[in-house]
Amino acid sequence: MRLSQYPAQFAAFAPRSLALAALVWLLAWVLGGGSAAFAAAGPWAENEHSQVRLIAATDAVGDTGEVLLGLQFELEPGWKTYWRSPGDAGYPPRLDWSGSENLKDISLDWPVPHRFSLFGLETFGYQNEVIFPAIARLETAGESLVLEAQISYLLCEEICIPYDEILTLRLPTGPATPANEAFPIDRFRAQVPDSGAGSGLSLAQVELLDAGQGPLIEATVHSTLPMISPDLLVEGPAGWGYGKPEVTLSDDGLEARLALPVFRGKSAEGGLEGQSVTLTVIDGRRGLETSTTLEPAGRPFQGAGVSFFAILGLALLGGLILNLMPCVLPVLSIKLLSAVGHGGRESGLVRLSFLASAAGILFSFMVLAAVAIGLKSAGMAVGWGIQFQQPVFLAFMALIVTLFACNLLGLFEIGLPGWMSGVATANGGHGLGGHFLTGAFATLLATPCSAPFLGTAVGFALSSGPLEIVAVFLALGLGLALPYLCVAVVPSLATQLPRPGPWMVTLRRILGLALAGTAVWLLTVLTVQVGLQRTLLLTACLVGLSIAIAILGRKEGTRARNLVAAAIGALVIILAALPVERGQTVAADALEDWLPLDKGEIARRVGSGEVVFVDVTADWCISCQVNKSLVIDQAPVAEALEGDDVVAMRGDWTLPNDEISEYLADFGRYGIPFNAVYGPAAPQGIPLPELLSSEAVLNALEQASGRESLAQRR
Repeated sequence: MRLSQYPAQFAAFAPRSLALAALVWLLAWVLGGGSAAFAAAGPWAENEHSQVRLIAATDAVGDTGEVLLGLQFELEPGWKTYWRSPGDAGYPPRLDWSGSENLKDISLDWPVPHRFSLFGLETFGYQNEVIFPAIARLETAGESLVLEAQISYLLCEEICIPYDEILTLRLPTGPATPANEAFPIDRFRAQVPDSGAGSGLSLAQVELLDAGQGPLIEATVHSTLPMISPDLLVEGPAGWGYGKPEVTLSDDGLEARLALPVFRGKSAEGGLEGQSVTLTVIDGRRGLETSTTLEPAGRPFQGAGVSFFAILGLALLGGLILNLMPCVLPVLSIKLLSAVGHGGRESGLVRLSFLASAAGILFSFMVLAAVAIGLKSAGMAVGWGIQFQQPVFLAFMALIVTLFACNLLGLFEIGLPGWMSGVATANGGHGLGGHFLTGAFATLLATPCSAPFLGTAVGFALSSGPLEIVAVFLALGLGLALPYLCVAVVPSLATQLPRPGPWMVTLRRILGLALAGTAVWLLTVLTVQVGLQRTLLLTACLVGLSIAIAILGRKEGTRARNLVAAAIGALVIILAALPVERGQTVAADALEDWLPLDKGEIARRVGSGEVVFVDVTADWCISCQVNKSLVIDQAPVAEALEGDDVVAMRGDWTLPNDEISEYLADFGRYGIPFNAVYGPAAPQGIPLPELLSSEAVLNALEQASGRESLAQRR
């Protein structure tokens, strides 16, 4: 067809159009690095049932030395390709990158697969579309990247067909600006199983059971969002096969128990006990991946990278830090009393007294460990500081603290039994038994709250067996006793203090009043548990005991005084032990707009785009009160929590509460204070440090929201 056949206007415009098109093509060629072959997507390698190519998240390599890539499959309906561990049949895609240029190495990630069950065979793979995210590391950062991959993969429907293709992709030098392919790569990156931080899934327990007909792997999974169809995939030693798990959902889908049968193949060697396996928990498009060692029921579950010796180190450090926590405030008087009064004494006597205090601390921790083991063996909930949830314990400690206060106020002197007097150091009447009791009671009062590192160690211990509980609690006790042990090693730290004199009388009275304040604090906590009327009766008993001691303490002999103390002390404990109907408590300073802690409500709120701040507290937790008074109830945190898209929830653990215990256990925690923030960008929750700061809370709120800083929006 000749140009003369067109109208004259078009004939005049056509040469200009061709010239303009040529100019645009040339400009694109130049800006693309001088080669039209450079692009964020390589050419498709196509066959009858699929097409596959390499894509990149950026148009150029940038200057970081790393490039985010994707291996993209598009499959015909009904056809599938395989996961890295295909199961009973098939093989995964295999790539050879040796033909590439400026490529140091490359790592491929595997999104969560689907399970395919056919004729008793279990396989894992993908249908329709899948992108395997990959990170390419360059030999020379900033220089162009040329990728060439020889790929072998298997496609199956009713028949299986292997394919071999060559894939290419070229990225030029220049700024790493996002390409159109960045979104689909990120979509599948979000489906790559992680350690649980992004998926909201956590593996609470894994046990190897003997089911009679063969081994059984049983896993307990917790989730911050209701699970729909959870599954468990196991990668273990060669020769073993793994069936489809039987799933039992509970707690409105927030907990699942998966029992997976295991089959021994002909090539299997030995047993599964002690074998290392990789577990992948999937629920829809989210997944959790971890490695562990299979152990029989009753032994602790340990995730990847967990070292028992590292846990003991954390326990030692956590116990040491506990000396500095607000929890020690009620017993500061006892701690000060153990340090003063040694001025001018012999080094040997000082060493023995501080060793006795350290022994009292360790004894108390062993008592706590024994109680935890007993409660756990009985199938009851365990936790750090749960002794403060028991009225009998609070009444008993109030009685003991009252006796200590009376002693410091000079109303009477504690007389030691004859068998104990033989091991007492006689200087000033300070006996080893007294120092032992000082360490023991100070510890019991100083451990209602958690400290940095302590929560991790206690969580490991209470989710493990008796030996682990004893070992961790012993390490905690050593940490708390470390200052006493240091003085025992270097007694001059105490002997150089001023010699006892008249100033000691004044100091003892001041410390006695402080201990009386501690007794009042214990009674206020008891009020929440047994009611005001019962607490007033207990208070009257303690006041009567103090008056009786003051009167009888002036007389010779101690028989009458001891009888009165024993009688009133028994009455105190009996009154506290009487049954009482307990209701749901609410923290004393809880605001009207705080909602009660509800895991299901958290999921619903997060699903609607809101941010949820959770505060687990108790009236007996002093660190909790410090967090509230200094951070939560103060600007700017209080202002941020009043936002329209922020929901505040509070769980009160003053009384035993199984729901709160289970909630804490989801995070591997067994003590308080505990705070967490949930949001669209963090549906699994972001746990906060034990001692809060405004910066930590605001940063977590911002991270969970996935939007700009909440503080800035104020």
